[in-house]
Amino acid sequence: MTDDERNAPRRRGVFARFLDLVEWLGNLLPHPVTLFALLCVGVLVTSWIAGTLGWEVADPRLEGAKGRSPDGIIRAINLLNPEGLRRIGTGLVTNFTGFAPLGTVLVALLGVGVAERSGLLGAGIRALVLGAPRSLLTAVVVFAAVISNTASEMGYVVLIPLAAVVFHSVGRHPLAGLAAAFAGVSGGYSANIFIGTVDPLLAGITTEAAAILDPTYAVGAVNEILPTANYYFMCVSTLLITVVGTLVTTRIVEPKLGPYDPTNAEPDVGEAVEGMGALSDVERKGLRWALITIGVMLVGLAAVAVPENGWFRDPAENDLLVKDLRPLLQSVVALIFVMFVIPGVVYGRITGSMRTDRDVIDGMSKAMSSMGLYLVLVFFAAQFVAFFKWSNLGTITSVVGADLLTDWGLTGPEVFLPFILMCCGVNLMLGSASAQWAVTAPIFVPMLMSVGYSPQVIQAAYRIGDSTTNTITPMMSYFGLIFAFAMRYDRKLGIGTLISTMIPYSIAMLIGWVALFYLWVFGFDLPVGPGTPTFYPTP
Repeated sequence: MTDDERNAPRRRGVFARFLDLVEWLGNLLPHPVTLFALLCVGVLVTSWIAGTLGWEVADPRLEGAKGRSPDGIIRAINLLNPEGLRRIGTGLVTNFTGFAPLGTVLVALLGVGVAERSGLLGAGIRALVLGAPRSLLTAVVVFAAVISNTASEMGYVVLIPLAAVVFHSVGRHPLAGLAAAFAGVSGGYSANIFIGTVDPLLAGITTEAAAILDPTYAVGAVNEILPTANYYFMCVSTLLITVVGTLVTTRIVEPKLGPYDPTNAEPDVGEAVEGMGALSDVERKGLRWALITIGVMLVGLAAVAVPENGWFRDPAENDLLVKDLRPLLQSVVALIFVMFVIPGVVYGRITGSMRTDRDVIDGMSKAMSSMGLYLVLVFFAAQFVAFFKWSNLGTITSVVGADLLTDWGLTGPEVFLPFILMCCGVNLMLGSASAQWAVTAPIFVPMLMSVGYSPQVIQAAYRIGDSTTNTITPMMSYFGLIFAFAMRYDRKLGIGTLISTMIPYSIAMLIGWVALFYLWVFGFDLPVGPGTPTFYPTP
């Protein structure tokens, strides 16, 4: 291609123009915090209108344990009258402190912060990728990218640029390595073989949404809010994303990219990125002892959980394995905390990155300081969910929506396909998983519960839609960072080129993940998590 041809204006396709429209619409949206504040105001005003006009629907729920309308009628409640304003004033603090995802996410992040501050997480990712055989390099990069979500932004900051460096060092196109890692980290965001901070976050929001229809329901096994609600399905999804990401990289992306032309790269691109080279001897020693520590901890955990009279067994519930292990399942967040803190401290002491207790505290403090925006977001999201529930607008919406689904004949498994596609579309404009689910869950969780599906299954379907379009939306918070990494290898790269490179991943992952969902849930009738039902009993 000549310079004139390369510099000539390119004709923009329909999809490119569609992405421009998505970016423009997304830019029109206010900050997520402002969005939730406006939604709170909108719910209050709507409750006043609905209460004044006397909106009501017949209660389809059973009376007693599930029903909250003794006369069988659900009425809209005006929150702008004196009684409603008193309820808002007295509940503002407890809405925030009692919001289900808040405590679990913060506790888990305390442990992650220590492991990240010590360098354990970064060393583990580098060891996994740099030690992979060439024939398995792509699969290892995608797999490492998926599981890196346990360490929050570690995958974006460390693994994606590292993958480009590794591919370049073995003579492969660096942008193919970057794309493979980006697909795993972002496109496979919800999948993992480990419990991460996103699991308790989503389970808490889903529980709050389910309470609109059934106040006694909790998203997890044995009526507890557990981050393991989708664990089985997400473990298998990790393998699916690894296979799909590997095939798309080797069969579609690399052939499309062609041979790498280093003349368009930054002058220093051939140099290893600082901190991303091979592990030093002390890092290898620290990693080895951290793994030994984890092994000892797992053996100790098995010793107190497996025996019939173990500390983590419930002697009052010995008929069902999940119920028998209720104390263990309830301790998942605490175990995440311990499993990150202790190996992190061991690694830090050996490598010298953590010499005193102050370094451990600094790691926890840094993790908490990064959550400032999240805390502000949660405050307003908690008020929105509470107002939506108090006003009965959520219940009325779910009943009306369920009636429409029934009238249209969309009460079978086919209802999840438009739901997943809707989540894909919303994700193009509202990139935050927690913000998106906090907005949509109060509407769709009760609605789909009303036609017979459990919140756990609804949450699993949401996670598919939320993840698969992450790689092609400029609204994703790390998209600019990924674009900057990519431009180091091609200074003439445009956003459209990066997006077009990632489109095959989004399409393939969406098709594969939806197929897995239907086979798993409806084909083989398997639970999406320990002790979790597929269906919700309707009256």
